Amino acid sequence: MTSEASPDPWRVLIAHQATVARTFLAARAGEREHVVVYLSGAHAYGFPSPDSDLDLKCVHVTPTRELVGLDPLEPPNERIDVVDGVELDYGSNELGPVLRGIIKGNGNYLERILGDLVLEASSPVLARARTVVRPLLSRRTARHYGGFATSQLRAFDERPTAKCALYVLRTAATGRRLLAHGEVVTDVGRLGAFLPAELGELMAIKQSGERAELEALWRTRLVSAVAALDGISASVLPPEPPAAAITAADAWLREVRQAHW
Repeated sequence: MTSEASPDPWRVLIAHQATVARTFLAARAGEREHVVVYLSGAHAYGFPSPDSDLDLKCVHVTPTRELVGLDPLEPPNERIDVVDGVELDYGSNELGPVLRGIIKGNGNYLERILGDLVLEASSPVLARARTVVRPLLSRRTARHYGGFATSQLRAFDERPTAKCALYVLRTAATGRRLLAHGEVVTDVGRLGAFLPAELGELMAIKQSGERAELEALWRTRLVSAVAALDGISASVLPPEPPAAAITAADAWLREVRQAHW
């Protein structure tokens, strides 16, 4: 199941950011075939600032002929560039490892395939990928989101700012909604049922650019949010990905390999 439709994802960027991103992605498309280019980070989470970097997380297909030779598979492609004052944090992972990660419950990969803010995509391949991935959803994702939220809580302890607090809350709330409804939703504006009532206060501090430390009460709220995710005992998702779904994903990946020699 996916969340309700979202507007044109490019609209969350200001005009200059969009121009820089289009040029940058055109260059990357000459290096590899993207299945999807997903705008992650603060833009996807619903609390970007004018100076937020562009978190471009992608999935690509490597030609099969490059996978079957002696040369090892290239490592994930990651780079950070600053172009005309815009910081672009780009990363792309190959489709095979992405599918294996999703089977294990990797929420980062799930968000790329099922998330809303798709800037560019190979439409037929992404559409099929979504069909293949949805049946793979399982409660394994709880480990990913729980572990991720816990690590972000540690980051908050080092820098107890509104931004760090929002990252903790977003991660925990996304995980809880996924387990409760089988939906991948990352925008805090659409996760209200899983967030503290004081979220508006936190958002206002973040948008003001205030970097002052939050009061201690906020850590208590963050701990409660993480505990609520760890304490989930019921879910619409199965405990493990169904064997039939894994078989279907394997068959589809082989089809993709054959079509991308």
